[in-house]
Amino acid sequence: MTTTSTRRAIAAATIGNALEWFDLAVYALMASYIGRTFFPEGDPGVQLVQAYAVFGVTYLIRPLGGLVIGAYADRHGRKKALMLTIWLMVAGTFLLAVLPGYETLGIFAPLAVIVARLLQGFAAGGEFGAATSFLVEQNERRKGFLGSFQFASQGLSTLMAAGFAAALTALLSDEAMTSWGWRVPFVFGLLIGPVGYYIRRYVDESPAMREETGPSPSPIRSVFRHHWGGLLIAGGALVVSTALNFILQYLPTFGVEELGLDDSLSFVALLVTGVILTVGTPVVGLLADRFGRLVIMVPAAVLIGVSVVPLFVWVTAVPSFFTLTAAMTILGLLKAAYFGALPSVMSDAFPVWARATGLSFSYNTAVGIFGGFTPTIATALIAGTGSQVAPGYYLLAVSFVSIAALAAGYRTRGIR
Repeated sequence: MTTTSTRRAIAAATIGNALEWFDLAVYALMASYIGRTFFPEGDPGVQLVQAYAVFGVTYLIRPLGGLVIGAYADRHGRKKALMLTIWLMVAGTFLLAVLPGYETLGIFAPLAVIVARLLQGFAAGGEFGAATSFLVEQNERRKGFLGSFQFASQGLSTLMAAGFAAALTALLSDEAMTSWGWRVPFVFGLLIGPVGYYIRRYVDESPAMREETGPSPSPIRSVFRHHWGGLLIAGGALVVSTALNFILQYLPTFGVEELGLDDSLSFVALLVTGVILTVGTPVVGLLADRFGRLVIMVPAAVLIGVSVVPLFVWVTAVPSFFTLTAAMTILGLLKAAYFGALPSVMSDAFPVWARATGLSFSYNTAVGIFGGFTPTIATALIAGTGSQVAPGYYLLAVSFVSIAALAAGYRTRGIR
């Protein structure tokens, strides 16, 4: 049974993560309009690549934010860190919502976008470690289920972002979308901040942190001196999940730009995936607590690797709303199966007093390398090879990285 205090903890931890991923998903979905607004006029394809490049470059600061805010969470508590990150994320969202475009600011427009994304990246860098630690430390016997809400909130954010994208592109003209329509979801994102801060302010610290007594070793020094194995296991296990997440966010743009599908219908396909990830992830977390985590995760990773190329071939051979939706549904189910128990697996790679630091750095390093640049890699692979199936091979390759990391966790950390 889930107690009132546990429900409050779930709400407090996930609402900031929802804000982070809502903003990330909206930026990815609105990349073409953002490119037109903030980058010089020219080839629309170049503008899109520039917008995605900013999307990826901002991930470079996330490991730094993870170290700084993660260490703060390990030293001073998860609650204080979570209150800090939500306001930093709101500040970045505010800038994106109100910044004038290139025609008004010139070169300062893209520079200002980079500043906004760097600010959000720094905050998001510490969000995952603090929030995940806070969740799994509520109840050791239910850590798979509780940790799953970290990623379930990502599904909810994808659902909301896709809903905005589908509605706005259906109701507004292309000119209106470029002029002001793409800003609407960012304005909505600003409303989450005060609510999230209020909930986090009045929630109790995690039981594991309350039990910590006396000064602990430096979290950053300890992670880099004694827990390199944990960093590789946690980051490696995340690789296929984060790459798949951004592939799913990229597919609607792929459907529009490469397959010529209708804008609003392509975004509706992402709605289906959002529902699956939001509802299915906690179910997988429950099953993982009962039957074991790797029993579910390893087969899911294998299926992701072997299915993604045939799915890309199918979608490109028979481009339609049905095939795009079906492919994204299959990938969404496999992703939910894999990452439902992933937060708790990553948490077990580190001790309590260095957990937020280790989680934040491993998470953000993996996301920065294999996630943040995935849309750029996907578009570059298509442009370089001339094959619309090329992104599928990238996902096939990274699935083997995660399987190897899970095997190492089983052998060296006793993760089951």
